[in-house]
Amino acid sequence: MSEVTRRNVIKAAAAGSGAALLPAAWTAAARAGSAAPPEALAADDLALWYDEPAGTDWLRALPIGNGRLGAMVFGNIDTERLQLNEDTVWAGGPYDSANTRGAANLAEIRRRVFADQWTSAQDLINQTMMGSPGGQLAYQTVGNLRLAFGSADGATQYRRTLDLATATVTTTYVRGGVRHQREVFASAADQVIVVRLTADRADAITFSATFDSPQRTTVSSPDGTTIGLDGVSGSMEGVTGSVRFLALAHAAATGGTVSSSGGTLRVSGATSVTMLISIGSSYVNYRTVNGDYQGIARNRLAAARTVAVDQLRSRHLADYQALFRRVSIDLGRTAAADQPTDVRIAQHATSDDPQFAALLFQYGRYLLISCSRPGTQPANLQGIWNDSLAPAWDSKYTINANLPMNYWPADTTNLSECFLPVFDMVRDLAVTGARVAQAQYGAGGWVTHHNTDAWRGASVVDGALWGMWQTGGAWLSTLIWDHYLFTGDLGFLSANYPALKGAAQFFLDTLVAHPTLSYLVTNPSNSPELPHHANASVCAGPTMDNQILRDLFDAAARAGEVLGVDATFRSQVRTARDRLPPSRVGSRGNIQEWLADWVETERTHRHVSHLYGLHPGNQITRRGTPALYEAARKTLELRGDDGTGWSLAWKINFWARLEDGARAHKLLRDLVRTDRLAPNMFDLHPPFQIDGNFGATSGIAEMLLHSHTGELHLLPALPSAWPIGRVTGLRGRGGYTVGLAWSNGQADEIGVRADRDGTLRLRSRLFTGSFVLVDAADGSSPATTRPEADVVQLTVRAGHTYRATRPGVTPSPTLTPTPSTPPTPTPTTSSPAPSGARATYAVTGSWSGGFQGEVTVTAGATAIRGWTVSWTFRNGQVVNQIWGGTHSQSGANVTVRNVDYNGALAAGASTTFGFIGSANGANDPPTSLTVTTT
Repeated sequence: MSEVTRRNVIKAAAAGSGAALLPAAWTAAARAGSAAPPEALAADDLALWYDEPAGTDWLRALPIGNGRLGAMVFGNIDTERLQLNEDTVWAGGPYDSANTRGAANLAEIRRRVFADQWTSAQDLINQTMMGSPGGQLAYQTVGNLRLAFGSADGATQYRRTLDLATATVTTTYVRGGVRHQREVFASAADQVIVVRLTADRADAITFSATFDSPQRTTVSSPDGTTIGLDGVSGSMEGVTGSVRFLALAHAAATGGTVSSSGGTLRVSGATSVTMLISIGSSYVNYRTVNGDYQGIARNRLAAARTVAVDQLRSRHLADYQALFRRVSIDLGRTAAADQPTDVRIAQHATSDDPQFAALLFQYGRYLLISCSRPGTQPANLQGIWNDSLAPAWDSKYTINANLPMNYWPADTTNLSECFLPVFDMVRDLAVTGARVAQAQYGAGGWVTHHNTDAWRGASVVDGALWGMWQTGGAWLSTLIWDHYLFTGDLGFLSANYPALKGAAQFFLDTLVAHPTLSYLVTNPSNSPELPHHANASVCAGPTMDNQILRDLFDAAARAGEVLGVDATFRSQVRTARDRLPPSRVGSRGNIQEWLADWVETERTHRHVSHLYGLHPGNQITRRGTPALYEAARKTLELRGDDGTGWSLAWKINFWARLEDGARAHKLLRDLVRTDRLAPNMFDLHPPFQIDGNFGATSGIAEMLLHSHTGELHLLPALPSAWPIGRVTGLRGRGGYTVGLAWSNGQADEIGVRADRDGTLRLRSRLFTGSFVLVDAADGSSPATTRPEADVVQLTVRAGHTYRATRPGVTPSPTLTPTPSTPPTPTPTTSSPAPSGARATYAVTGSWSGGFQGEVTVTAGATAIRGWTVSWTFRNGQVVNQIWGGTHSQSGANVTVRNVDYNGALAAGASTTFGFIGSANGANDPPTSLTVTTT
């Protein structure tokens, strides 16, 4: 496969040849008399289904994942292909991206920019500010597991389904009078991919299994029922590939025989088969690649082999559904939903298919759960699904739009745990970015530009025209404060405040006064990827930078206030914030993209960066800044509705924030077409970029609920295409869980559950007429004030649900279901180990059916090289995911080892690992908590 990097794609497009890199639109014809299969109906239509195999088309295969492991399942009858990924298999290895020539040349670069010598400034940036290497490194595939069954001739009744409710891909067909079924799921609880093959006739399953890979690999047969693939990641940009990986596939059969030799696994005459796939990687963190990858793969496989397949499935479901079931959505159903999924996409423009919007919304949530879990890498440009060594744009992290967009639905759609990998990355970047800040700017704090990778490269890459953008780290840091607004988690805010402060410190040190306007501005920077004059993007103080820095400085100051720290620093950032250039209205009635009223060189450019203040920011609002609000609308009209997949998705969010449901829905329909959505519903830039999926989910949430202006605005951009509907479990800033039911385009019922005491402000058309408002906890009517005709304000109490209904509407008990909240146990402390080490256990959070906890291991007077913690639950709790480590569970007994976690502890030092789990009954403290050391 030819290398398709971000730089190559951009340069090819600039030369007029970019279309050659892009796939053509595809087609699908409606099936006469088609009906949704029972498995799709059982999932409330939350299933992707097809009546044909994927063949060789990766964009027809179906994705599964557990955050760390991913697979694309093709569903072919003759040879099933599982294309495999592990989230830390990246090209190259640790490197320092800082360019020590930068700081000495910064003053001259700034002089040229202020003198309007933009291309000359870019030349000097390319000579002195580019990172080392000048590009970043790619996320790469592990390889394929292929199951060869023989000929597909004569097969009938074929069906292939991805059930979003169970996170399971199922393939069924009849051949030779035998009904065959394959189920595939990726278990976060047991850290393996499970393939279950069954037939309705004894001894009917025969196949061979082999690994292959484009990486440098060797295959083996470690034992008589297992095959292995041992490899190392590729070299790139002059950095030697150094991530070792081992994939193992094991088969256990009922009936028949299983054998393995020479890297081939053979199953013959079986009635049912369970295959387990385990992958280990040597990647420990961005600095270290000496992890025990073989031990990880083998230990996880060995642990899973002791668990019956029914228990593997139930543990997988408990883990996954604890997240997925938090939100439900119903927008109505038409006969369009009786067609296969690819047909629905191909015919969406001419059909009435409201349920597809619900499916697209939940598909985005499914993908986020499947590719981003506590302790994993963040979702990259393709989530975790990539079949190449050189994917488009390297499948890395593009910060000037794509990485933040991946996580827009995390908090709003009740998946806050899935957000945590981003904050792990931010803490890493605060280290690598501090080196770049000092070397290239002579500044304190830290900086990251428009891209990063698994090695946390923080310098300028891909050339000055695209890469000379300073505010990547600033944007990521604003996410810390926004996440806190949703969760109210002071521990989280305290742990991440140093990164937030460091990002702000960099700009306190580097902002410069504009020579004629006197504002503090960034210099050099750009408005992402858009030249303002021919071949010139570098400038000073672009609008997006000013908006991001306004949010950054405000977040740093407010976080310091909440934590009661850094009074002097708070004053400094507020002073700097007040000296930033304001957003301006240009001569065309639009928001200016730059300080000068320049006309963009490409009117319909995919980036609309200068509307960051509209979304995801809150600096442009309908009621707070009406002039800027109208200018934002004009900006979008000038830019046009069309765009790349992710650009269309962002525009859905823009129009939702403008409270224009019709336009937002129109953009949503524009996204669902064959040049923007693949048959498997992956969003196409093109080619595939997953940010469009996440942006679409976020946009639908924004159409139904706003919380960015200090109030909950209910159904702010409801389109006429969804006249009847219902949604539960959406989250609003301030700690609110929201449910809504509507008909005839108007709210019938609103339910809001509060996480904490406070003042709640609700905006809805419901309040312009008669309504009933009650506290569901005791049936009382809370006192309210009416600041505006469509607004009510009331005092709320933590744990209480407040319901507003039209007269005659019976409140629904499931609109805002109360989570099962197990009592917080008293932290349990283990007896000291012989070395003096001890462990403590505590539950730190809960939700419906689940809990979150942590264990702290503390060394005694003697340093320890390694440790193992074990405990026994009293009430059948199941640990689903340990982030940062590995675990096994047998019955009620949980064991955690630091095989790939933190290693040695100095005398008196501590380390803490967190976990999530499923609770059966009260989540009592564990018994027999012990720590053993080496």
